[in-house]
Amino acid sequence: MKIMRIVLLTMLIQPVLAPGPLGAQQGMNNQRGARNSDEWLKKEVRHELLTLPWYSVFDNLAYGEVNLYGQVVQPTLKSDAENAVKHIEGVEKVNNQIEVLPTSPMDDQIRRAEYRAIYGQNLLSRYGVGNLQSIHIIVKNGHVTLEGFVDSQQDKDAAALYAKSVPNVFGINFANEAQSGSGCW
Repeated sequence: MKIMRIVLLTMLIQPVLAPGPLGAQQGMNNQRGARNSDEWLKKEVRHELLTLPWYSVFDNLAYGEVNLYGQVVQPTLKSDAENAVKHIEGVEKVNNQIEVLPTSPMDDQIRRAEYRAIYGQNLLSRYGVGNLQSIHIIVKNGHVTLEGFVDSQQDKDAAALYAKSVPNVFGINFANEAQSGSGCW
């Protein structure tokens, strides 16, 4: 499950800080400069978010410029995500914009039905292998948003078709639909 979490968040994570110059005059400070680089900070934030114990297929966490955003089912995951990245060297402030989804037995039922509808299909079952599924299912007040990445437009269309087959859903949205290349939402 952790491998799939890493894969998904790797794709969702955006650059955090503008690149800093690493000149030859830094000499012995090259390691410290590398630790403060965008790539290092991205890797550290990604690692901290992926290791949160309650993070699942029904949650979506992402960040940009050390702004955390997304949607979570468990309220503690919001504060856990913030606390996980606060201590990283180079992170001075965390703006936590993660939305805690409302508690709803109907939404929970829809989450389970959507999971079965999408990951129960032979065509899409490979996206459900491991700890972190690559298609996240966000349900809020009966509205479903699919977030994540798939290998092809065919897989994206299939996920949409199966998601739309679940009863009691008011609507299906696809996050980041403008990024339609390589089957991502």
